[in-house]
Amino acid sequence: MRASSELVAAARLARRPDKEGAEVRAVAAPEPPAPLAAGAQPDRAATRKRDWTWQLRRALSSADDLHRALSLTPEELAGARRAEKAGLPIRVTPYYLSLCDKDDPACPIRRQCVPLADEAAEVPGDLVDPLGEVAHEVAPHLVQRYPDRALLLATDRCAVYCRFCTRSRMVGDGGGAVALDRLAPAMAYLEAHPEVRDVIVSGGDPLAVSTDRVVRLIARLRQVPSVETIRIATRVPVTLPQRITTELVRALKPHHPLWVMTHFNHPKELTPAAERACKRLVDNGFPVMNQTVLLRGINDDAATLAALFRGLVRWRVRPYYLLQMDPVRGTAHLRTPLATGVSLMEQLQGRLTGIALPKLIVDTPGGMGKVPVGPEYIVDRRPGRTVLRTHRGVEVEYVDPPPPPGG
Repeated sequence: MRASSELVAAARLARRPDKEGAEVRAVAAPEPPAPLAAGAQPDRAATRKRDWTWQLRRALSSADDLHRALSLTPEELAGARRAEKAGLPIRVTPYYLSLCDKDDPACPIRRQCVPLADEAAEVPGDLVDPLGEVAHEVAPHLVQRYPDRALLLATDRCAVYCRFCTRSRMVGDGGGAVALDRLAPAMAYLEAHPEVRDVIVSGGDPLAVSTDRVVRLIARLRQVPSVETIRIATRVPVTLPQRITTELVRALKPHHPLWVMTHFNHPKELTPAAERACKRLVDNGFPVMNQTVLLRGINDDAATLAALFRGLVRWRVRPYYLLQMDPVRGTAHLRTPLATGVSLMEQLQGRLTGIALPKLIVDTPGGMGKVPVGPEYIVDRRPGRTVLRTHRGVEVEYVDPPPPPGG
């Protein structure tokens, strides 16, 4: 049955020659394996698994695939059947699947990539487009919510479709990577608005397409004189670390400064393969920042977050944001109350080194922008004096300096 499903997947690719299939075939050959010891035979299966295009071609995309691999619970199977018909599609790379516990439906990796029947439920506050990106679209595929930066949505494909996806309204809808000529209006907008100095390339996942396509897009952005910084928002270091090849980083390096914004959510994702991917990026001059989404039953405790953030810092990956999950329609079962995040930050403050402590951020509904939130440490404030509460629970008075003479 698995062979049959792979043939179906291959046939689907063949019917999309200008989209995913072309991108998979257009990439360079995978990196060579490490040198073999004398007399040793190559492990062809291991070599294939190191090929990121093989990972994409073998990605699970149906309820039956998932059920065979993980023995789904009735709730999971119902969610997967629904997702196949009318919801965010299923896609899980063999690599990311290997991190799932086959027998534990509470596995933190499994819960991120396996649908549940709860996705059909809507609660007050749920939104189809929680960040107001449609309302803030200034050109096709280009969103501007801040004066100095813009978001370029370059593809609708990801290596893995996360069940908490903010863009479930569009991700996996069949469009694939956006051709460069279709991005011409977006480029024209950027050229006409020099106040935009920072462009975030996202989607979907812009690194889930061919190297040639990624490089041409980044090179085109570099032709806009006012664009100083380009950020690549990608989860492939987590879900498809084989994608971070020597070929990719060499092709992108000439276009620095390029920042990589990635998305580790749990210590189980800190694997040797992910470590190699992150270190390859950092060693080649790509600052790597991590945005963790706070997820109910997955990472909503201080010990899990501390282990994750410390592990990232060891790899020279900066924990940047702890994001309150966006109120995406059908994701209430994965969201935490805002008070949970505030409490977690209070538990971590003073007990975790500052370089491992992210900001807790709420991206406000409707696209009104990000707001940092956290525990309240100001106990009392009066002219010239402020009483602060430290992480030890001690109240300390801070005295302002006197005004300058004649001030």
